[in-house]
Amino acid sequence: MNKHKVFISYHHANDQFYKDYLEFFNDVHDIFINKSVSIDDIDENLPADTIREIIRDNYLRDTSVLILLVGVETKNRKHVDWEIYSSMRNSIKNRKSGILVINLPSVGSTYIRAAHGEAEKRDLYPDTDNWIAINDRSEYERRYPYMPARIIDNLLMDKSYISIVNWSDIENDPEKLKKLIELTFQDRDLCEYNLGRAMRERNG
Repeated sequence: MNKHKVFISYHHANDQFYKDYLEFFNDVHDIFINKSVSIDDIDENLPADTIREIIRDNYLRDTSVLILLVGVETKNRKHVDWEIYSSMRNSIKNRKSGILVINLPSVGSTYIRAAHGEAEKRDLYPDTDNWIAINDRSEYERRYPYMPARIIDNLLMDKSYISIVNWSDIENDPEKLKKLIELTFQDRDLCEYNLGRAMRERNG
């Protein structure tokens, strides 16, 4: 299984521990090629348009998978929204990416979403047999109250192919994480994202 270039999107102030752990986990198990932004890589005092351009053109440019770490404040962070938006669109400098969501322990989620077909369900969740199709926004918001609105928009799309796992699913299982990244990568060109939501201008 090939390694893929991954960008990790997360709330720096609250969830740095999990990003650091994921990078350490990757160093030990050689799961992906890390192309993420580190603390202080980008000057927070730069104009918003400049920061968006740096994220898009310097960090997301040649990545193919975005891992979104969802904590209790993630959905309110403008930089996270810019990273998600930039990953969802094709531009002259970078192609759209596949997206994998990992809910962190702080959100207390017990739900998962397998978006890559029967093979994902069979191979990664052999003990789960009561899969439910959801087409209602309010139900997604009930299940995932801390999920960024742009992700919810796209969970309602038939061809967004966004899987959702909980931190406990992958924190000690490098093969599961590698498989999820591989499935996300394989479906990235098939993704049809909803980009209708305006980009967030400020933190919530």
